Amino acid sequence: MEHRHSSTEKTVAAAMGTASSQFGMISWAQARAHGLRHHDIRRLRRSGTWGNPYPQVYSVRSLLAPTNTDRWFRTAIMAAQLALGPYSFAGGETAARLWGMQGLKPWDGRTVHMVIPALGSQRHIRGITLHSWYTAPEEVTTTGDGIRTTDPGRSLRDTLLHVDRNTAVCLMDSCLNQGLVTEEDVEILEKRNRGRKGCVRVRNWWPLADGRAQSPLETRVRLVCVDGGVPPSSLQHRFTDSSGRLIGIVDFWWEDRELIGEADGIGPHSTPQALAWDRERQNALQLHYPNVRVVRFTWQDLSRPSYILAAVAGS
Repeated sequence: MEHRHSSTEKTVAAAMGTASSQFGMISWAQARAHGLRHHDIRRLRRSGTWGNPYPQVYSVRSLLAPTNTDRWFRTAIMAAQLALGPYSFAGGETAARLWGMQGLKPWDGRTVHMVIPALGSQRHIRGITLHSWYTAPEEVTTTGDGIRTTDPGRSLRDTLLHVDRNTAVCLMDSCLNQGLVTEEDVEILEKRNRGRKGCVRVRNWWPLADGRAQSPLETRVRLVCVDGGVPPSSLQHRFTDSSGRLIGIVDFWWEDRELIGEADGIGPHSTPQALAWDRERQNALQLHYPNVRVVRFTWQDLSRPSYILAAVAGS
């Protein structure tokens, strides 16, 4: 009896090892491969040690981290992947999030987008939005932590078909800025999306992409200015002193107006060190470029584009 108990503990420990490498998730087949029997799994479920989010997919509750948004996101994807089988993979906005593309609304904490060869009878699965897009094998990859997903270019072009213009340009800017896609890729990706539902609407958005934008706030402010007829002359403009020493790099620069624009989101600018550096930089700019005007834009300003345009115009 003691030997059987010891053997069960070892098989549970082995199963825990697999679940640990899969963000706390394990499939029925994997558990069985480690030697766990039907009644072992039933006991783990009844005790509350294991959860059962999908048929034949189990969560080891001690390994879950719901308060860690990134890990919980990957847990949800892994659960869906195990539930849907080896031919499934993350796609659309879920894949975009996996690649770190910036510009989407915060994840809702529940829903993941997955691609499978054919929807068939698996059309409604709680927490999973299913797609049956044809995806070439070379457009699918596996991350270092075992999640199958579309590559950055495919993830981007799938996502663009389902978002508004401003979000789309934020995603494109983010991809270019991070090097997930290149300038040369943009034309190729646009052509590959032709013929798909929504592609005509998206076609005119691709030329708006600019990899110099370093945040969605910068992208959105720029779009307000473009739409209002006052596009900035330069992004991430470099200012130097008379000896050529770099004074600072600014988000926006309007040459004809001698105007600097800064997009101040919540983050680095709010730290004491960053604020001190920002003041030092602004003092240096004013010293060497006394005629230059500086305006700052926040997320709240996006709700009143007329204010942004008026600030640029100087009225």
